[in-house]
Amino acid sequence: MDNILRIIMGPEGGPKATVIPVGEYAGIGGRALTSAIVSKEVPPLCHPLGADNKLVFAPGLLSGTAAAMSGRLSVGCKSPLTGGIKEANSGGQASQTLARLGYAAIVLEGAPKDDNIYKIFINKDGVEINLDNSLKMLGNYAVVEKMKAEYGDKIACISIGPAGEMKMCAASVACTDMELRPTRHAGRGGVGAVMGAKGVKVIVLDDSGMKMRSPKDPDKFREANKNWVDGLKKHPVTGEGLPAYGTNVLTNILNEAGAYPTKNFSLGQFAGSSKISGETEAATETTRGGSATHGCHRGCVIQCSGIYMDKNGQYLTKQPEYETVWAHGGNCGIDDLDAIAMLDRLDDDYGLDTIEMGATIGVAMEAGVAKFGDAQAAISLVHEVGKGTPLGRILGNGAAVTGKAFGVERVPVVKNQALPAYDPRGVQGIGVTYATSTMGADHTAGYAVTANILKVGGYVNPLTPEGQVELSRNLQIATAAVDATGMCLFIAFAVLDQPETFQALLDMLNAFYGLNLTGDDVTALGKSILKNERNFNTKAGFTPAHDRLPEFFKKELLPPHNVTFKVRDEDLDTVFNW
Repeated sequence: MDNILRIIMGPEGGPKATVIPVGEYAGIGGRALTSAIVSKEVPPLCHPLGADNKLVFAPGLLSGTAAAMSGRLSVGCKSPLTGGIKEANSGGQASQTLARLGYAAIVLEGAPKDDNIYKIFINKDGVEINLDNSLKMLGNYAVVEKMKAEYGDKIACISIGPAGEMKMCAASVACTDMELRPTRHAGRGGVGAVMGAKGVKVIVLDDSGMKMRSPKDPDKFREANKNWVDGLKKHPVTGEGLPAYGTNVLTNILNEAGAYPTKNFSLGQFAGSSKISGETEAATETTRGGSATHGCHRGCVIQCSGIYMDKNGQYLTKQPEYETVWAHGGNCGIDDLDAIAMLDRLDDDYGLDTIEMGATIGVAMEAGVAKFGDAQAAISLVHEVGKGTPLGRILGNGAAVTGKAFGVERVPVVKNQALPAYDPRGVQGIGVTYATSTMGADHTAGYAVTANILKVGGYVNPLTPEGQVELSRNLQIATAAVDATGMCLFIAFAVLDQPETFQALLDMLNAFYGLNLTGDDVTALGKSILKNERNFNTKAGFTPAHDRLPEFFKKELLPPHNVTFKVRDEDLDTVFNW
């Protein structure tokens, strides 16, 4: 990955592509690279949908290699949702394909001066950019079918749906999985709206004729990768729980812990949780001829996804993940798996973040737009978004906008981004991450559920403030570094519990690049990424006052434990004091 592909969308005569050496950005990948480019090249006070913003796609340091679990893609920009820096992360085939084509990043710059939309085709021979208004307002599934008909089925696609074209702040960027379905999304922060603002509907990647990236020391790399896979397979979470029940294995766990946000964060337990649990979901999938175990990209050994069929045995969507099942399920009082699967399909097709949309519908239900538990009303609301009606445009711009439009006080957002599926009163460590992350409320930025609930990497009492700042700080540093490698975040379970598995990851990086990285170097990388991101946010106008949860978390008791969020503001301000 020696080059960066820069595509300027606004010059006279149409878009222009330039391939340049990676230069000053050499040696970094994934989130480290997207955040470096955004922090250095994007004016922090620019309008996120304007020509000065840039959208960066970067595979990780180990993407395109034989390293297991290395297929995550980072998508970076200034977020139209939060107003700060954003890295949204996606699985699927795009990262591996882009890396094998030799690109450390694609950077979309400028903006077209008209309302035309473009498709970009990249293969070993170069780059083609073509105007194609026949793609306007198509869903992601239809876009991919058209690309398959035009370019064959040996491709990977990065695309947006109607929500991205309409520049909605909940719009995602879709990546295709191994079956060429647009089911893996860089969901958070409105990155799809930025792609829409650049006038790009789809990027088609074809790595035919390109070889796997080869390591400096093949023998050591092969041995390290074997140890790496062995470590992942022997851990009970990555080797048993996730392959058997997917991420939705967490529904029963969080519900039992009393930290499962229910009916717009008013309760900590959902009476219908067993109907939508990972166990029930897996049984439904296998009974109907789908699958409870499936990888989103080649080289995945955890296989935490699945295939969800409808009642007639026809493909409907990929296995709805825990966050999606919670957002459209318990958060909205809905206990119908088929309805949740349909909502997942619609979100993927329209190009919407399932977390933001589920939280938004929960706020709308609180406002009386629909009743909690009304699955058909929720489906209708997502269709409103897809059609771009006035109501749909309000909802499609997220929970914060919807709360303001309807006068709702309990709006679960930080930096305007909706909270995911863990109530910070019941998992206080994740509350610290929500409040202080550079990304807005984001569980993946520092997944304190590990120690708070799952007792992975130690145990910190989830209901008290003690130890939560240190837990979140360490996890935010580690996560930033993991996001730079292209590794799936779920590797963290094995890495936290098994020192030899962490060493195997270091050994792979060292063997591939001819380095001598240590654990301290990984920590330094994570800190450097967070420093870049925090510097950007400070220049964009963020202060410590933005690193706070909504007031209701400090005032409203959460049943069944009847607790509030207890971490003090002055302690939140010390998270980045390292």
